[in-house]
Amino acid sequence: MSTRAHARRLLTTSLALAATGALLAGCASNEKSDDDDGGEQQNTAVSNNDDPGKKVTIGFSGPEADHGWLAAVTDSAIETAEGYEDVDLRVAEGTNDANLQISQIETFINEGVDAIVLLPTDGAQLTDVALRAMEAGIPVVNVDREFSDPAASRTTILGDNYGMGLSAGQYACQLIRENNIADPVIAEIAGIDSLPLTQERTDGFNDALADCNQEVDNRVAAEFTVESGEEQASNLLSAADHIDIIWNHDDDQGVGVKQAFDNAGRDEFFLIGGAGSANAMRWIQDGEMEATVLYPPTQAADGIKLARLLAQDKSMSDLVQVEVPRRIVLDAPVVTAENVDEYIDQAFES
Repeated sequence: MSTRAHARRLLTTSLALAATGALLAGCASNEKSDDDDGGEQQNTAVSNNDDPGKKVTIGFSGPEADHGWLAAVTDSAIETAEGYEDVDLRVAEGTNDANLQISQIETFINEGVDAIVLLPTDGAQLTDVALRAMEAGIPVVNVDREFSDPAASRTTILGDNYGMGLSAGQYACQLIRENNIADPVIAEIAGIDSLPLTQERTDGFNDALADCNQEVDNRVAAEFTVESGEEQASNLLSAADHIDIIWNHDDDQGVGVKQAFDNAGRDEFFLIGGAGSANAMRWIQDGEMEATVLYPPTQAADGIKLARLLAQDKSMSDLVQVEVPRRIVLDAPVVTAENVDEYIDQAFES
């Protein structure tokens, strides 16, 4: 197995950030100070964004943590908030019921929180209540699943779903070339098909395959759960007696996918995963899986940092344009046996 130099999809309206730590470096504020010799006063950068500021209350709401990635999202948000003595984080109970999540945001609005970080169960259904929060003067940080109206959030933090599919497809093309696979049979195990993020991942995968004159031969859609992964992977294997490459969108559902493969005694294919779970990385180390494409679970943690800045009227000094960006898209690197040791310590458990 070898790493690949894959092309990055550049989004003209996006800022790609490689790591949370680079997101919010020091914020320069100007204070006047006298020179020792009584000279003219001058501006000096004297503070950092992480220095305590005014106390702010941030409301956080997300889906039920029914698999590892979502649990890691919530855990990282809470851990990040706990690192700030000036943040009071109010965490709503995770739910997959859009109506209940709407009620949670309405409660935050009525309580007059200073900012809201929201990973919506469904972006379209949560758009109206997010707009109401913005109209009430509460900045909303939209995480992972986009609202249908850009005015519903002050800033949006996303994993690069299209880029994730693009990376998986480009790596599949590399495997075809390196292994001289003639007429490869390529399969895809998607997540929830009704979600835009799944559609974007599929679009990226298809676009990358088209660049090497390939296409998906067999496709099934699971639901980001272990049970659905096993069921749909079994259906996939029944439909094709030989497969060369499989891309599974989600490493959490990949636990079930892998179980279906083991039950069937099928391992003739290269398996590429998605999200970057610890399970997947251990399988890569053991030679049972080819690669996984990262989808960082730190998005809500970044959201907490940005919500704190917005609520405290701070800006970002590590950009020439210091205002908090309207849209941030995180990177989607491919993890293989050659670089897995660089990522496994930060991986989430399924």
